[in-house]
Amino acid sequence: MSAIVNQKVDFTEGKITPKLIKFAIPIMLTGLLQMLYNASDMIVVGNFAENGSHAMGAVGACAALINMIVGLFIGISVGAGVVVARNVGAKRLDNIKSIIDTSIVFSLICGIFVCAFGVIFAKDLLIIMKTPDEILSEAVPYMQAYFVGVPASLIYNFLASIVRSTGDSKRPLIFLAVSGLINVAFNLVMVLCFGMGAVGVGIATTVSQYFAMLFIIIYLIRRKDYCNLNFKTVRFSKNVLSSIIIIGLPAGLQSSLFAISNVVIQSSINAYGPDAISGNSAAHSLEAFTYMVMNAFYHGTLTFVGQNMGARKYDRIPKIAISSVLSVTVIGLVMGWGIYIFGDFFLSIYEPESAIVREWGLKRLAIVSTMHFMVGVMDIGSGVNRGMGKSILSMIISLLGSVVLRIIWVYTVCVIYPNDITVLYISYPISWVITAITHFIVAYFIHKKLKKQDGVQKIVA
Repeated sequence: MSAIVNQKVDFTEGKITPKLIKFAIPIMLTGLLQMLYNASDMIVVGNFAENGSHAMGAVGACAALINMIVGLFIGISVGAGVVVARNVGAKRLDNIKSIIDTSIVFSLICGIFVCAFGVIFAKDLLIIMKTPDEILSEAVPYMQAYFVGVPASLIYNFLASIVRSTGDSKRPLIFLAVSGLINVAFNLVMVLCFGMGAVGVGIATTVSQYFAMLFIIIYLIRRKDYCNLNFKTVRFSKNVLSSIIIIGLPAGLQSSLFAISNVVIQSSINAYGPDAISGNSAAHSLEAFTYMVMNAFYHGTLTFVGQNMGARKYDRIPKIAISSVLSVTVIGLVMGWGIYIFGDFFLSIYEPESAIVREWGLKRLAIVSTMHFMVGVMDIGSGVNRGMGKSILSMIISLLGSVVLRIIWVYTVCVIYPNDITVLYISYPISWVITAITHFIVAYFIHKKLKKQDGVQKIVA
């Protein structure tokens, strides 16, 4: 097979919207495939496993906890992508190999640590979350099986972030498509052939993650340009890691902090019993399709703003933000309302037998899915600030606007209305709106300061 040579895609010139959409589509498809394969975990156990609703609840009960732990390190991978984007925009392509090398070493070490932690403390963490005894016996082995695949997941996410930031968003889509098919195949084999429930789909997910990791590593080894990976010459750089962490750690902390608030909410949902957990899990899985499509424009915003920051083309940043906001608003409204209107049909794919489970799911969709477009708007604001180098500030805004507010809501308003789960769900759209507004107000002043500083430097020069 011939060697692969890729040239970067320049987002500092030309019309923004066509390039943004073209860049976002492969990421969008990647996200949809990821959600489809993740949904297959619950669909397979919900339809084919013995006591399927409890097995589905076991998978769903672990989601918030897994995101809280793993999200920190996957969020840091955003830093690697932003650093690469800036080097591409500034034409410093020789620096990218060092970023790849450092990312490989760092993600492997973190992955091993997270794997060990998750396997050892899975049961204790689920008990703290008040997971019902009916699903605990399946949730623990599922979570342990999932964490075995974390090293591969972190390596893949770091390298995929780097590849996308060079302008190539198609390869990660292809790798995920193939690994996802492997995931679905193993899901069916584990559940239908071996009679395994939640733990079976956990094993299938882990297998697919290692395949995805191998695909992207082989791809980078075969590249013969500035993105070539050669294990014989891998060198870890403290300076590069510092640059990645400065940008990525706030993103990782933000992801984990969001997950903490979701863990608090999940713990409250657990108190409503197994049917509520299963219905909530199925509804959340459906909403994830909308989120992943919108999230493609978040990654596009990071890359576009990062490259234009490197090229010092600050006038393009507001245009990027406006284009991205309009895109996620249209997508979020169409998909969010569509999922709610046809909610019973979609939920029946997960749980065809229990009308009670579907009723619980519809309660969530009525509030969360219909307002889901605000998540996209909020993320664009965060992406603009992060792309302009204000990751810590972006994290603080998200922490106060979403995490703290949700936790306060759970322990105040929800206490007043303890038997109404819709009151719990209302905390989501309220936090999204407040956080989004704050992000864009801050972005306006950051951009204004950048332009002023640039004008001063030009006069001095």
